[in-house]
Amino acid sequence: MKIDKKCLYILEKLENAGFQAYLVGGCVRDMIMNRPVNDFDITTNAFPEQTASVFSSDKVIPTGIKHGTVTVIHENESFEITTFRIDGNYSDSRRPDNVEFTSNLTDDLARRDFTVNAIAMDSHGNLSDPFGGAGDIENKIIRCVGVPDKRFSEDALRILRCFRFASVLGFDIDPITADSALKMRKSLSMVSAERISAELVKLLGGVNVIDVMLKYRDIIGQIIPEMTACFDFEQHSRYHKYTVYEHIVRAVASVSGNTPESRIIRIAMLFHDIGKPSAFRLDEKGFGHFYGHAGISADMAVNILKRMKFDNRTIDEVCWIIAHHSDKITGEKSIKHLLSQRNLESFLMLIEAKKADNSAKQDFVTYENAEFCNFAETAKRLVSENSCLHVGDMTVNGNDMISLGFRGAEIGKILNQMLGKIIDGELENSREILMNYAGGIKNE
Repeated sequence: MKIDKKCLYILEKLENAGFQAYLVGGCVRDMIMNRPVNDFDITTNAFPEQTASVFSSDKVIPTGIKHGTVTVIHENESFEITTFRIDGNYSDSRRPDNVEFTSNLTDDLARRDFTVNAIAMDSHGNLSDPFGGAGDIENKIIRCVGVPDKRFSEDALRILRCFRFASVLGFDIDPITADSALKMRKSLSMVSAERISAELVKLLGGVNVIDVMLKYRDIIGQIIPEMTACFDFEQHSRYHKYTVYEHIVRAVASVSGNTPESRIIRIAMLFHDIGKPSAFRLDEKGFGHFYGHAGISADMAVNILKRMKFDNRTIDEVCWIIAHHSDKITGEKSIKHLLSQRNLESFLMLIEAKKADNSAKQDFVTYENAEFCNFAETAKRLVSENSCLHVGDMTVNGNDMISLGFRGAEIGKILNQMLGKIIDGELENSREILMNYAGGIKNE
């Protein structure tokens, strides 16, 4: 395996100074799997002060001296270098209360979460793998280093990370590790909402997300209790072949890509039908209906996402998509109305959400997806033609309305009223026509 030139510089500089140095953790795992590597972590038997001395010609930041970590900036890239250590007790279930530096690499690897992350590599590409991580990578297994209960009690987030790795890497989970994670899942309540959310978003984008979310749904229920009502909820609908929860999971999995937009759509699909159980009605023929479920789901999603500390933009985008995911789009007029509420980017995300929703229904429903693609192209054309879609696109403005005698809230009301009529084709976006229309309204 070829080591990045900048990493090699770090490793060799420590070695030339008489110290041991290894790449360690996720970067080694990803190199073995031929996956892209974004962050390189390095471990060494050099103490932090010695590391800083070795790299005196580079910028050194004492990012975590207490825990043995310094960051070296080399050619504008950051490298975390941590001294071999043994961790003390984790009283806050996140960080060790104290650490003890050690000269033994195996002791350092023993404190890590999973065997696939407990592999070290030297500058020549040789592996140190005392816990069989390379074999677990080959066999596609996520397994704790040592006793799972101990690993999960040290940092409860590892419980969710276990399932995230299984989803993202496409691995199975060792039964003993899985049993321990499920048994200890309530300790996730001690983990900050921000850390939970970050892991959940990664889990949703995994290649194995369906298997993980279906097999280990109790983990999802632990972090999103509102989801448990969906677990075995039969829909009694000719459009659906799955329970509400399985439909949700398969809709999430139908979203492709790893862009900011695809992540927003996946979050939207996770919550798009969470309000269905409370909206369920069975008619006299035994068919299920969920009138108003989109609005209920959007309202629930707002509260859940705020609780989980998602940023305001994500909450806003996700909940708009959920609120409109079951809207009927019939042509240009309805496309224009949706575009007028947001922008082209939001509309295109809504279209992808509707396609993902359909992909998790009965096969005959997916015929609509070709039409949805046509709607996306229509929206792009309307925007490229500078169609009047927002108040700012109109040939009149607030000052014009003031000149006609409108005041306060009246101004926005009349402008939005005229915009709606322009979109519906009842008014032309002509200054003369709009001024005459508004003047007529004012004089009524």
